[in-house]
Amino acid sequence: MKRGIAIRILAGVCACTALTACDVADEDRPESSLDFPRAYRPVSDLGSNAFSTETARDDRGEAETVMDQAAITEGMTVADIGAGEGYYTVRLAARVGDQGRVLAQDIDDGALRRLGSRVERERLDNVSVITGGIDDPNLPPNSFDRIFMVHMYHEITEPYAFIWRMRPALREGGQVIVVDVDRPTDQHGINPQLLFCEFERVGYRLVEFIRKPQIAGYYAQFEVVGERPDPRDIEPCVQPGDDTEQITITETEGAEDAALEADLEAHQGSDGEDNGI
Repeated sequence: MKRGIAIRILAGVCACTALTACDVADEDRPESSLDFPRAYRPVSDLGSNAFSTETARDDRGEAETVMDQAAITEGMTVADIGAGEGYYTVRLAARVGDQGRVLAQDIDDGALRRLGSRVERERLDNVSVITGGIDDPNLPPNSFDRIFMVHMYHEITEPYAFIWRMRPALREGGQVIVVDVDRPTDQHGINPQLLFCEFERVGYRLVEFIRKPQIAGYYAQFEVVGERPDPRDIEPCVQPGDDTEQITITETEGAEDAALEADLEAHQGSDGEDNGI
């Protein structure tokens, strides 16, 4: 059963005089990001890329659930951002088949070497592996039916620049799939309201949002709408607070909280970092 819930989309423009984070000099940012607003929120450290929990994730049907929800079919071209050691990459490769393509991207050179070895070992001829940047996914334009960002968005230090540069990589009708956890951004998750706001500011529209225990978090699906804004015109989002406006989205209803917490504990390593990204 589904119910409409009010999700507050953050609508304030934060003034630098009101936020301590604005006092931080731009020396800590890449020059290629300076035209974009700073994200006034914490960022999680990079999580572990170990795939020791793949069996547990398959036991609860995570990848199958997400791929079904995203309508992944044979012949599609999909990008796996923050692919790590390939939990989604290898399963997407099987789903899209010989006529499809999967581009696996990460910024961790060690993880990419291990993923490259896995791709060769498993003879995944429809998979390519590339290195991304902290503010640019380095994706070819007009190339992808779906872009996956699974348990990694909270680790992006320059989200506005990153998803702005990601936008042209989508084909007509293409969509971005985000899977994450509803908790603070410095604890390997992101409040859905904040996620929606950051995507909206760069010219995306939320088309679906659900919570399911199989994915140990929530699923959000976005599509491009309107023109891509000038970087200097992008207004940064603020943390959840009073300055909000309401929109209604559809979320799956159910007594899932306890199961979700148990699944989430299985998904996280003992140090609280994401595993199997």
